[in-house]
Order: sequence, then C-alpha cells, then structure tokens
Amino acid sequence: MLNRTARLRQLSEVDQDLIRLVQNPRFARWLEQVNATGGCAHPIHLAGSTTTRDANSGEVLHQYDTHDEPGERLLIRCRNRRATVCTPCSRLHAGDTFHLVRAGLVGGKSVPTDVRDRPRLFVTLTAPSFGPVHRATADRELCRPRRNADRCEHGGISRCPATHDATDPAVGQPLCLDCYDYPTHILWHAHAGRLWKAFTDNLYNHLATRTGHARSELRQAVRISYAKVAEYQRRAAVHVHAVVRLDGAGGPDDPPPPWATADVLATVIPTAAAAVHLRTPYSRALGERELRWGAQLDARPLRAFGDGNDSLADDAVAAYVAKYVTKGAADTSAGLDYRLTHPDDITAARLSHHVRALMRTCWQLGGVPELEPLRLRAWAHTLGYRGHILTKSRVYSTTYRALRADRAKHERTASDATDEPGTITDARWRYVGSGHSPGATLIAAGIAEDQAQNREIARAEIGRSRAVR
Repeated sequence: MLNRTARLRQLSEVDQDLIRLVQNPRFARWLEQVNATGGCAHPIHLAGSTTTRDANSGEVLHQYDTHDEPGERLLIRCRNRRATVCTPCSRLHAGDTFHLVRAGLVGGKSVPTDVRDRPRLFVTLTAPSFGPVHRATADRELCRPRRNADRCEHGGISRCPATHDATDPAVGQPLCLDCYDYPTHILWHAHAGRLWKAFTDNLYNHLATRTGHARSELRQAVRISYAKVAEYQRRAAVHVHAVVRLDGAGGPDDPPPPWATADVLATVIPTAAAAVHLRTPYSRALGERELRWGAQLDARPLRAFGDGNDSLADDAVAAYVAKYVTKGAADTSAGLDYRLTHPDDITAARLSHHVRALMRTCWQLGGVPELEPLRLRAWAHTLGYRGHILTKSRVYSTTYRALRADRAKHERTASDATDEPGTITDARWRYVGSGHSPGATLIAAGIAEDQAQNREIARAEIGRSRAVR
C-alpha cells in the first residue's frame, strides 16, 4: 500500500513538472536545446556569454548571452561513453570510436588510404589465471571434472561436474573464494598499462631478432601503431583487444620495408607477450608478486575476419571496438560506474560475491604504504584497473578531439561569425548544474528515441539505394 502511494505521489510530481515545462513561455526554445543535445540524459548546464569582435576596429560582430535562454542557462551534452548512464551520448561516442579505429585501418581523417595495405593484425591478450573459476561449456562438457579431491584445503569445492551455458550467473565465479588470488588479480589490473608497454617494447626487440636487425636499426626502419580496447571477462579480469599495424619509421605516411610482413609480426607476438615479466613493489603484507600475460593469446591477420573483402573485415573490427567502449559496469563484471567513498558502499552495491571480494581487496591494498602510488582506493570501483577503455598510439589515426571539432564545425550555422577571419572571440562560461527534472527526463527520453528511430530509417534507406545501384 505504501509503495503504491509513493508511486502515485511520484507520478503526480512528474505530471506537475510536465505542466510547468509546457506552460513556460520559453518552452519552445528549451525544446530546441534538448533536441540539440540529442536528448542527452544528463546534460551540463552552463551560464555565460560569447562575444566576437573585429580584430582591428573592435566592433562587436556577434554576441550570445544565456540571459536570454530559459532558466538563463545553456544545455550541452554530458559526453558520457556508458550506455547505462546516457544512451544518446554513448551512441555518439561509439560513432566517434568507429571512425577513429576505421581510419587507422583503411585511411581517411588525415590518414593515407594506403594503410590498408600495411601488415595489420587483430591481437587478443588475456590475464593469467588467479584461481579456478566456473566456465561456460558446450556439447555436454563438464565445467571442472575431477575424480578426486572434492574439497580444497579451505574446505571448499575443487570440482564442478555441472554444464554451464553462457547465461549462467555461476560462470566466472571462483570455485573457492579462499583459493582465489585476489591481491595478484588487483595488482595485475593496476599494472596493466605497464604490461602493455613492456609487450610493445618486446615487439621491437623480437622483430629485430627475428629479422636479423640490430635493435637501434629496427627502430629507425619500422614503427608499431595500435589502437586497443580493454574488456572485462566474466571472471572480472581485463583482457585486451588491439589492432596492431606496422608502418615505416615516419608513421602512416611512410610504408614499412618489404621484410616487415603480417606473418613476421604474427610470429613474434606470442614470444613478445611470453617474455613480459614485471614485479610489484615489495611490501611486508604481500611480499613481491610477479605479473605476466596469460597463456591464451590470439593474433590474426584482418583478412581472416571476412570473406576476403578487406573493407568488410575492417568495418567489422571497428564496429566491435565501438560497441564495447559504450558498455557500462552494469553490462559487464567491471565493478561500478561511480567511485567509492567508503567500504560500506561495496556492501550496498548489487554485485556478485566475486566482484565484491575484488573491490574489498582493492580497498584493503590501498591502505598498504608501499602501494600508495597505485591509488587503489580511488580505482576500487574498476577493480584496480586505472587505464582508459580505449587507447591508441600517437600516430595510429585521428583523435577524439579532432572528430568532435569537425562535427562542431559541420553543425555550426553559416551565420555564425566566430569562423570569420580577423576576429577575436571572448568566451566566459561557468558550470551551474546538470541533469533534468522528472518531467524533462521523459521529454528528453522521447526525443532521444525519435532521433534513434530516424537514424535507423535513414540507414535503411541508404542501404536500399545502394542495393538498387
């Protein structure tokens, strides 16, 4: 009864807010702002002004001030990549990611088109085992069959005679929480960036050995360019998918020497990964841990993903990477989408026992003096992983900033005086809030859905027109 009353009260508040919005004399302009943000779920509210003057005479050519806007504020996108936080902005981020990765595969966006002829591989590196976990099986294969030792030394199970499908919540969970090496799991995440750096350095060294070149000589002949995405497995361990491309020493504008082939690169990737060994800082609580890549590794030429059509394969890889970067923690075993301020937040969160144990371990290790530089408590919500979901080498392709600048320039109206030569622009802005009221949230969600449907219709029409041709 109380829940129903609360729901009715909530509906009443939403209705009242909708009436307030619609009756506002500036509702039409507010609606224009929400449309301009694509129906962003958590827009940023700014207040301020922009004044454009002639550089010589000082004459005011264009002026904009939020005093004339509804609520004296301007709404802009939150630009959150996570679909669980803001679907419209995550869709835009996915589009930018697709073009960023694709440009490094086929050219465009300031990248020469002959990069499609370079040696290019799609590489997957995984984390090592930190303890036995339940795994998805098929064809009646048992999860962890063992004839003996039904119990581990902690009294927990050491085998699992069940068959799990991919949707089984048990998949990825340790057979015994006490047997699982949680500290090493967290420290591996915290050093994932260094592990990748060591791997790429080893690639140069192993390429030199494989091709009979001195290391310094090889660095002057080839350059390894990459774009990589971090993905959380069901066991809550990060693994890395990367597009790796061989260029000449000058980057995308410089072709590699003839001996630098995809087959040569594929040969040295396993040995370069296996040679990575890092040691964590010594502490009395943990001692010293050795970190390395897992035994599971995959390196395939991009042509293996398609039917021989390189463009189709390239688009598929770029689309896969773009799809993953929009996933939030709620879609994976990545922890939470927000930082923790107290260990009690871990207990309150709706997480598996395994992920909770990882977060608690992360919080505990954050109090170890020798590990303080890792800032593990600040990254407990991501299980100690401190890197970006997507990173790339400097010259792999374009940047997010360049893509956003091109889009902003395209969206700018012809009457905007800020692009005129010989002008000076003075902009003063301040943050005044974020988000929507309950009624505005419903309107923004409807606008976002309409725009998504319009894009799907437009995409279908383009597909039909191409098919007719």
